Amino acid sequence: MGLLDFLFGTNTKQIKAFKNRDAVILDVRTQKEYNSGSIEGSKHIPLNEISSSISEIKKWNKPVITCCASGVRSGNAAKILQNHDIEAINGGGWKSLNKKI
Repeated sequence: MGLLDFLFGTNTKQIKAFKNRDAVILDVRTQKEYNSGSIEGSKHIPLNEISSSISEIKKWNKPVITCCASGVRSGNAAKILQNHDIEAINGGGWKSLNKKI
């Protein structure tokens, strides 16, 4: 794993393994950011709404790959989900994630 992957997202191998298990891509950017472009089929819940959306996310009953603009917010989101017993990884920035899936 490279330093940038470590800091801002998960490596391609882990992402592909999650996708092979039908993972949900969860974009945690603001509504305005999401509206300006996103990964096709991704779900959108802004980072500040993640904690109040845990029960909804658990209902998906799937692993989650979080993404944002650079990987910082998605890293925070992945940690929140993990702390609520949801299998989640940080996919990093949505543009780079889109190239990995």
